[in-house]
Amino acid sequence: MNVRQHGLLPASLFTLFAVLLSGCGPNLFDRANNFWSAGCCGGLIVILDVIALIELAGGPKSTGDKVIWACIIIFFPVLGCILYYFFGRS
Repeated sequence: MNVRQHGLLPASLFTLFAVLLSGCGPNLFDRANNFWSAGCCGGLIVILDVIALIELAGGPKSTGDKVIWACIIIFFPVLGCILYYFFGRS
């Protein structure tokens, strides 16, 4: 079995899991729609998440890793951003 094929199954399962849990609280899209009414902290979260997504898109990671990190950042804006800045930037 190829390494890419072997890594595809966990990546797809994790993406499915993230999509199913996206209803648990506001995701990045919900926060961006209410950007001006979100206050200081909500606006800061949206800005940091967008910066993280831009940095992720221009980084050297594989496409699968980028998709997984993007899903984490979009569906879990606060925790995803923190995890990306500590563990995803390598």
